Amino acid sequence: MAEALTAEPACDRNVTLSQAAIGCDLEVTDLEGPACRELREIGFCEQMRLRKLTNGRNLVCAVCGTRLALSRELAKQVRVAPVA
Repeated sequence: MAEALTAEPACDRNVTLSQAAIGCDLEVTDLEGPACRELREIGFCEQMRLRKLTNGRNLVCAVCGTRLALSRELAKQVRVAPVA
């Protein structure tokens, strides 16, 4: 039996930003990696809410009314969960 297709993106819990589906409203749950200090310095930290806009070599997210591009390697260091 085939699964029904939905228009909603799959917004799984506890994934990295690079794994999250496009269009999901997300909350940052953890930053862990060598470049995370720089993210915190610009105000990108735990409990921040964002929406993933694109997926590719660089990921674009809508954060606090602006767009932020992150490399795929950096996005692998950001853990997110869907906003309830």
